[in-house]
Amino acid sequence: MAPKTKEKPRAASAPSQPPPAIEDLFTSLNRHIQRSEFTQAVKVANQVLSVAPGDEDAIRCKIVALIKADKVEDALSAIQSAQKVSFDFSFYKAYCLYRQNKLDEALELLEKQDKTQPSMLLESQILYRLGKMDASVDICRNLQRAKIDSLEINLVAGLVSAGRASEVQGTLDAIKIKATSSFELAYNISCSLIEGNKLKDAEQLLLTARRIGQETLTEENLADDDIENELAPIAVQLAYVHQLLGQTQEAVGAYTDIINRNLADEPSLSVAVNNLIAVKGPKDISDSLRKLDRLKEKDSQKFELARAIDLKLSPKQKETIYANRVLLLLHANKMDQARELVSVLPERFPDSVMPVLLQAAVLVRENKAGKAEEILGQFAETFPEKSKIILLARAQVAAAAGHPQIAAESLSKVPDIQHMPATVATLVTLKERAGDINGAATVLDSAIKWWKSAMTEDNQLSVIMREAASFKLRHGKEEEAAHLYEELVKGHGDTEALVGLITTVAHVNVEKAEAYEKQLKPLPGLKGVDVDALEKTSGAKPVDGASRGGLADAQEDGKTKEKPKKKRKRKPRYPKGFDPANPGPPPDPERWLPKRERSSYRPKRKDKRAAQVRGSQGAVVRDKSEPSASAANSSTSNPKSNQSTSSKGASQNTEPSRPQSKSSRKKSRK
Repeated sequence: MAPKTKEKPRAASAPSQPPPAIEDLFTSLNRHIQRSEFTQAVKVANQVLSVAPGDEDAIRCKIVALIKADKVEDALSAIQSAQKVSFDFSFYKAYCLYRQNKLDEALELLEKQDKTQPSMLLESQILYRLGKMDASVDICRNLQRAKIDSLEINLVAGLVSAGRASEVQGTLDAIKIKATSSFELAYNISCSLIEGNKLKDAEQLLLTARRIGQETLTEENLADDDIENELAPIAVQLAYVHQLLGQTQEAVGAYTDIINRNLADEPSLSVAVNNLIAVKGPKDISDSLRKLDRLKEKDSQKFELARAIDLKLSPKQKETIYANRVLLLLHANKMDQARELVSVLPERFPDSVMPVLLQAAVLVRENKAGKAEEILGQFAETFPEKSKIILLARAQVAAAAGHPQIAAESLSKVPDIQHMPATVATLVTLKERAGDINGAATVLDSAIKWWKSAMTEDNQLSVIMREAASFKLRHGKEEEAAHLYEELVKGHGDTEALVGLITTVAHVNVEKAEAYEKQLKPLPGLKGVDVDALEKTSGAKPVDGASRGGLADAQEDGKTKEKPKKKRKRKPRYPKGFDPANPGPPPDPERWLPKRERSSYRPKRKDKRAAQVRGSQGAVVRDKSEPSASAANSSTSNPKSNQSTSSKGASQNTEPSRPQSKSSRKKSRK
């Protein structure tokens, strides 16, 4: 702020070096503030306070300059030392607490102040940071008449974060502001388009926002790195749109480029890391964990987001990063780290159901499904307003663990989905597995009753009744099944139900079955069937070559046989350099046979002189082909060598088993 130049009495000074005039000090202070030289402004403010202690303008200028210089602790100290001054510095103290992320203290301090425009705007920011989007939007709407610059940016951001993206366009029309009036507003409106699944429109608006931002920031003489840093949220959001559009390679390339260049601001960098991990899934888990380690506090042994990131991300974004960290640890089988991280999440996110879901996931991975069911059930009883997703998760865990009764009990406690066909089918199956046939029948009867009174276009009554009749028929309740089939035939004219009715009633009342049988339409091409003769036969016997002929004869009336497709003749492919006109001599047909098997093979002649007896008369001559005793002993005396060879061969043929594994977004800029 620019202080007023005011007259102040000169304080007494030593005759050796007179102090500068207070008017000159305020002039210098004003000049430093206008030039954004906040460190020098603090020094000059201290000079003013040394001459005139307790000067309100000097204290205010010092506090604002310290805040602008990001010296929030020093600003709080200056506010503490100025308690004797009559001026109330509570607003500045609340802003400093907001900068320190002490949001509850800041909000409590603001509630004691008068509702001025600056205090209301700060309160809106604090509520946004706390995740109370609706309250933040209400304050912004109350401030619209004040015509505060860039208020519409915060208003649109609050609407998107509150899940009220459909109200954005109407709000812009009411205040008569174009979406392209600033690149920040265009960015936030693109987030609302993403919420509405208008991805192509969001992509075009983001490209426009990037162009406007480059032009605006270039006119402000910002460096290229600073411009890229300011436009980093747009780059991340564009990559996210490409991800939603199925352009995975483009999205991965954009995320990787943002992370490697490391020029983005902390929130954009953290969102890029999280989204890249989400795209990759369980692939290359070690690399994903290393990328997440870049977001944690450097001096902390545990995983804890860096302070700069923790201050700027919304609670939902921080929760998503922690949840992805736990999932990666589970895929990497690092159970100790996953258990340690899950234990601190309930304190960090007390209003969310995600911590208890992650805790249950860790227990299931440790084969403690019963314990997981227990903690999920306790949470559902303690917080019934948040119990829907918890009960669904408990039903899934119990069903997978082979506890159908617990799964059915959990699913039955979600009232708004009891009538849905998928829920009815699941409940009936679970109760059948648990042996509760009457309970399964009750579920079907309740669903039929609900759909009979429902006034919806997509009525599923016929589907539920048909499945209920089939279920009752399967479990020996023919009368109830026949009643349902008959109701379907009379009310809906269902042919499939008519067949089921005839089949069911035929066991009890043949005359009634014959009466309904007359309503069946005759099959085309079937003139008549002699039932008595058909019953006397032992069944149709297959005849060789007659199956296709009989089918062809049945289809000959009024139909022409399809012409067989002609196969296209392809030219033979010859080796390179081969001339088919002059092929030359044919190749030897025995060229691939061993030499001994060829017809031209002639063995070498044996030397007859080698068979002549030499030496003294009566000596025994051994044949060269007869093995000696020493050679025989050497081949059988060392079984270890053969054993090692066979074991080596076995190990080479064995294939090691491989582990199998299964397998966020920045919404708005504030």
